Amino acid sequence: MTTPAYERLRQRFADRSTLVAVVGLGYVGLPLLAAFHEAGLRVLGFDVDPDKVRLLAQGEHYLPHLGADLARPFRDSPRFRGTTRAEDLADADAVVICVPTPLGPHGEPDLSYVTRTGEMIGRHARSGVLVVLESTSYPGTTRDDLLPAMLAASTVPRTPGEDLFVAFSPEREDPGRTTHTTRTIPKLVGGIDDASRDLAVMLYQPAIHEVVPVSSAEIAEAAKVFENVFRAVNIALANEMKVILDAMGIDVWEVIRAASTKPFGFMPFYPGPGLGGHCIPIDPFYLSWKAREVRAPARFIELAGEINTAMPRYVVERTVRALNDRGVAARGARVLVLGLAYKPDIADVRESPSFEIIELLESRGVQADYCDPHVPRTWRMRKHDLNRSSVPFNAESIAAYDAVLISTNHRVFDYAMLAAHAKLVIDTRDAMRAHAEAMGDRLVRA
Repeated sequence: MTTPAYERLRQRFADRSTLVAVVGLGYVGLPLLAAFHEAGLRVLGFDVDPDKVRLLAQGEHYLPHLGADLARPFRDSPRFRGTTRAEDLADADAVVICVPTPLGPHGEPDLSYVTRTGEMIGRHARSGVLVVLESTSYPGTTRDDLLPAMLAASTVPRTPGEDLFVAFSPEREDPGRTTHTTRTIPKLVGGIDDASRDLAVMLYQPAIHEVVPVSSAEIAEAAKVFENVFRAVNIALANEMKVILDAMGIDVWEVIRAASTKPFGFMPFYPGPGLGGHCIPIDPFYLSWKAREVRAPARFIELAGEINTAMPRYVVERTVRALNDRGVAARGARVLVLGLAYKPDIADVRESPSFEIIELLESRGVQADYCDPHVPRTWRMRKHDLNRSSVPFNAESIAAYDAVLISTNHRVFDYAMLAAHAKLVIDTRDAMRAHAEAMGDRLVRA
């Protein structure tokens, strides 16, 4: 059964006269906004940060890894409008939510950004609006948290599936990856009802090359969590193997390369100093929390989270031991951490293990600095406030430290120069493989 509101939206999506609002213009929302705009749709970019809105209106943006050209089409475009005013959402036919879903202080899901956004939409959105959540969360968030927040705040009666349509479509962004873009990554879409799913499919089709409908919002939510838990569990396995093989004097990186020669039944995952980014370190905790609510054990997932969370401490202990082996006491030693971003060649520091590594080093009396050309200064974050600037990467600077700890293997780093001038290198990323023989016992893999 269709309704007038449903038919109106179908027509507007079909003739591409719709106005799409994207709430939250960060790592997910900004490329999505650009994809809708590139597809010829009218777009409204909403963010609480006026600087983001101002820069986009000027054709500039604040996420360098996306490329300088991404925001240029917004300048003087009659199809783009930026705003910080919630009232402007009343003009939108569809509202896509791309807000953070962090962990609380005790590792619990924090859905406050989602529910507050839902309340804002409930107060201001027009009747007959399509609302799509893209923020990653546990299964049931769209139906059990977002929808009630919208309905409770609404100033007019709304009936889901008749004049309010709600769906979930998980973001799948991977900052820094150039082989896939927002437009080329397949888009899962699940609705709280069939009408919502069908409308959401129509919304994304002009902007995304492949849209994949699924039977419910819960299926789409679970698929996204499964994708990231899969990676987190396998990275945890690689991290545990690293600890075991290090104790045996075996090079885990060579082991992984050897195992990767098998053409079937093996997929390589790599160890590191911990997990970073918004999704992979967080999603296992979201799922395990929901699992406890329904009294279903998630021991495997929780163990993976514990292993990955423990890696910064392991790296620091290896660093302290390596300093001691060279006759350098940890207290008063100087250590330079290379890389503050959570992955190579980007400026994204969300959940980066480098912050914890620095703080743990300092708790041992180490004077710790960082070098990251992509992150020239730190700022106050939810869990960290280092309040410092990146030191230069040059021969003189390297030689001034008792040890250099590679946390993020940016391509911009000159590893040959590092090998030539560093007193000691703690390598968590296998970045110094080509220089291992020349460095001898000055290189420690951790």
